[in-house]
Amino acid sequence: MTEAVVVGAGPNGLAAAVTLAQQGVPVTVLEAAATIGGGTRTSENTLPGLLHDDCSAVHPTSLASPFLRSLDLERHGLRWRWPEVDLAHPLDSGSAGVLLRSLDDTAAGLGADGPAWRRVFGPLVAHYDDVVAEVFRPVLHLPRHPLSLARFGVGALLPATVLARVWRSAEARALFGGVAAHGFYPLRRPLTSAVGLMLTAAGHAYGWPVAEGGSRAITNALAARLTELGGTIKTGVLVESYQEVAHADVVMLDLAPGAAANLLGSAMPARVAKAYRRYRHGPAAFKIDLAVRGGVPWTNEACRRAGTLHLGGSLEEIAGTEREIHAGRLPKRPFVLVGQQYLADPTRSVGDLHPVYAYAHVPHGYPGDATEAIIDQIERFAPGVRERIVARFVRRPTELAEYNRNYVGGDIATGANDPLQVALRPRVALDPYATGVAGVYLCSAATPPGAGVHGMCGFNAARSALRALR
Repeated sequence: MTEAVVVGAGPNGLAAAVTLAQQGVPVTVLEAAATIGGGTRTSENTLPGLLHDDCSAVHPTSLASPFLRSLDLERHGLRWRWPEVDLAHPLDSGSAGVLLRSLDDTAAGLGADGPAWRRVFGPLVAHYDDVVAEVFRPVLHLPRHPLSLARFGVGALLPATVLARVWRSAEARALFGGVAAHGFYPLRRPLTSAVGLMLTAAGHAYGWPVAEGGSRAITNALAARLTELGGTIKTGVLVESYQEVAHADVVMLDLAPGAAANLLGSAMPARVAKAYRRYRHGPAAFKIDLAVRGGVPWTNEACRRAGTLHLGGSLEEIAGTEREIHAGRLPKRPFVLVGQQYLADPTRSVGDLHPVYAYAHVPHGYPGDATEAIIDQIERFAPGVRERIVARFVRRPTELAEYNRNYVGGDIATGANDPLQVALRPRVALDPYATGVAGVYLCSAATPPGAGVHGMCGFNAARSALRALR
């Protein structure tokens, strides 16, 4: 009987395991940490009872994922919750760019820029599932929805700073630029509009929701589905050599490419090992969790209702700070993402104490302390927040890499998002999931379609393995 082993119980490892188990393949998942989830773990990092997401926090691509939507994970306890305002981007003037799930309401809030916002995002939202079906697959494939893909591709190829010229107001330009900055790549480079287009359109198509009880609820539901299918999960098992799993007919590696090359050792062809070891990692995150009494006193009213906030000032300021961190320098005012998940999910709070999530974009492997820079950015748009902070918890890039070995140098995207690597990750190959070792596949976020809690990397890799088995 065919047997499969999955190394790593992050969302992609579990997605691969579920996909194999659905086809009757006995699967064992081995996780080095004491708990499953990878980037979707949730902890009481500051005070007892306050629930903080350790990495991924807001999940527009989860609801857009064809794989996750096919599983009916709500049957296993997953509950999605939406804030009143999906995203806000405050400016020093006191105004803010505001993303609502309703395209029409968002456009109305942008005033004179509303029609242009609708022209850019209306067609993409209308055909969003078709576009997702294309971009959540390997780049080299025969499109099933060529017109939708072409419509998306025209704008996606542009630098974010160029596409943003269709809007005149600082609010609309900053709103788009902050979303594009999720790519951790200089916004004046080609292809940086792609992330901004996809995540903004996801906000209009599905919203930017959180999982009730923390992001861990997503992988807990995946694990429950795997168990229901007969799969097994073992935690606290560190796999250091291919010989430990070589008995399996199929081995799925939810690992960064360098770690996969080290594990496979001499079993991997030299040319593949060289490509994996040359795989480039991008800038890092510096993360802090705050316990805030009474919540953050944002100057802008919409920010007080927003589940996610981007703090970086104008589009031009964001473009400058992203250029700086890519060059290895920490700006005085780095781009900061803030999560107020408790607004949608009050179970995360304790009385008047609320968990606030924040991370800054910093250079790869940044060894310094960005805590005060992050709090300064919050204070910039919410004067008086310092007096409300009663506890804090810090994870530097090196500590993020210890928390999750795939986050090399603190790179939570598991790879630099430069155009060539995005198109050909993790190496030049007809099958990007194949490692060159028979029966062994890479299924981490270093494979297409990349970072995000969508499970599509694991699903696609498992499909590749199943084709080979047939």
